Amino acid sequence: MLGRVRLFTEKTVTAVLPLLAEWSRARLGHTARLWGVVLLANIVGTFVTTALGSQAGLIPPEHVAAMVEVAARFAENTLPSAFLYGVPAGFLIAAIVWVMPSAETARFSIVVWFTYLIALGDFTHVVVGSAKLSLLLVSGGIDIPRATGLLLATLAGNIVGGTGLFALLAHAQIKEEM
Repeated sequence: MLGRVRLFTEKTVTAVLPLLAEWSRARLGHTARLWGVVLLANIVGTFVTTALGSQAGLIPPEHVAAMVEVAARFAENTLPSAFLYGVPAGFLIAAIVWVMPSAETARFSIVVWFTYLIALGDFTHVVVGSAKLSLLLVSGGIDIPRATGLLLATLAGNIVGGTGLFALLAHAQIKEEM
């Protein structure tokens, strides 16, 4: 976020505000295309990174084993819990995006604290979840249908929390200015 990398959950609020201001099928299509490209790039990026890191010897085996153990906790979620825990994660990531323009020198601290809250609550995040699921896939700890279900449930929760809750609140707050 600080490096202006395009994370999926970071793009939910920014992309939706113009859509809410002036709804049209064309804008909806543009937003969906942006979301699709960013999400796919994030998932491919996490898969390649975890596969190379864990399978090419870039990460010591004992560290990979610990990472798999952490990832396995994510995979223990039911689909409804992955969705429900995804709502606050989506909201918190959207809140980061919302406060960043006025944060000035506190940007790093804001990212650290908000992501710490996500970790503390054991909330599910689609990009972090895709890294965990990718690691489990390459290590044989999960099958593709289960990983896909968890990823989609988390994605839906992040969208509801980040877009549904936060974008509507933000839109209501600035609709007169748009």
